[in-house]
Amino acid sequence: MSGQEIIIKSADGEEFMGYQAMPPSGQGPGVVVIQEIFGVNQVMRDLTDWVASEGFVALCPDLFWRQEPGIQITDQSEEEWARAFELFQGFDLEKGVQDLDSTIETLRGAEGCSGKVGTVGFCLGGRLAYLTSTRTKADAAVGYYGVYLTEHLDESFRCPLMLHIAGEDEFMPKEGREQVHAALDGNPSVTLHDYPGQGHAFARIGGEHYDGESAHLANGRSIEFLKANLG
Repeated sequence: MSGQEIIIKSADGEEFMGYQAMPPSGQGPGVVVIQEIFGVNQVMRDLTDWVASEGFVALCPDLFWRQEPGIQITDQSEEEWARAFELFQGFDLEKGVQDLDSTIETLRGAEGCSGKVGTVGFCLGGRLAYLTSTRTKADAAVGYYGVYLTEHLDESFRCPLMLHIAGEDEFMPKEGREQVHAALDGNPSVTLHDYPGQGHAFARIGGEHYDGESAHLANGRSIEFLKANLG
């Protein structure tokens, strides 16, 4: 399966790219796939294709376009990591959420989309997926090993949220993970899954901490959750 690049219009009237993949049936609920700090690279495109193969109209927007459009780097060299962190540090969170809101509404009205739209994000995208559940009209959200979630624990949820939490996440210390649980355990809008012993990005194929068993478990939970809430 291969998708295509489409144009998304931002709230301030500019345009940015999104990689879109269609389900085998040509129609279904929408899912916005939210990038890591490496741009809309092959990993994200493959993930978008996978989401589409599960029956969703999937769209992965280029959220670094305001800094440099078309970023596609990997996690395989120190130089690329340095560039990725530079982009992460220069990222405007508020504008990023605004661009995701534009992406969600673009997908909602796209041909083949049922009108229901969820999100699924990884790393930086995990944080942003969380924020789509509190700040946009997304119908469901899934976050994998989101960073800086403790900054948003006082926000109110507008849709169901599932979080996959790495038990040994170097970017989310134990204290932070405990704060997330203390704030969200028992919240009927939130489902938390812990993956003991797993490092950050345990679901990134080819990554240093990739764990096939945990990734398979998390991915299965994500698809089931999205189908239940977007059907």
